[in-house]
Amino acid sequence: MAKIILVTGGSRSGKSQYAQRAAEALPGPRAFIATCPDIDEEMQQRIRRHQEARRGKGWHTIEEPLNIENAIRSAHAFPTLVIDCLTLWVNNLLYEANTTNKTVSEADMVARCGELIAACDNHPGTIVFVTNEVGMGIIPEHPLSRLYRDLVGRCNQTMAALSQRVVLLIAGQPIEIKKEELS
Repeated sequence: MAKIILVTGGSRSGKSQYAQRAAEALPGPRAFIATCPDIDEEMQQRIRRHQEARRGKGWHTIEEPLNIENAIRSAHAFPTLVIDCLTLWVNNLLYEANTTNKTVSEADMVARCGELIAACDNHPGTIVFVTNEVGMGIIPEHPLSRLYRDLVGRCNQTMAALSQRVVLLIAGQPIEIKKEELS
């Protein structure tokens, strides 16, 4: 099974930069699995900034907004993977469900996270998942926003429980909140 690292924190806390540096410190080829959909000019600019930060540093990019587990399974040539980010992945799953008149429950989220971890079982290296902490502010007014917050929270709890390391970023400063030694 791959070594799994979960990097979490608030918006603009330095999560992606930390995950990239951690991955670049590891040997071998690496891939970046991007979950962000290209939906407007502002998002295109964000995507370009992330791509520029990786340019010339040996990264291969895989764009996969929904089926991260398939992307992990197909990326065995890359011992090091960064998945950025689970928060957008949850957003994408919720959006897809809403457009097809389906629902996503916290139990569904736990099952999808289990599928992610199962995909990690045969990966030959390290996988760094990036996510946001979205439940540390006010309670959202809209039911869909509250559901999103709850699904991200459940995803984060599930992934953290199954990760060997969990790192929280605050103002660009990493705080290691879980570290299990691999045998």
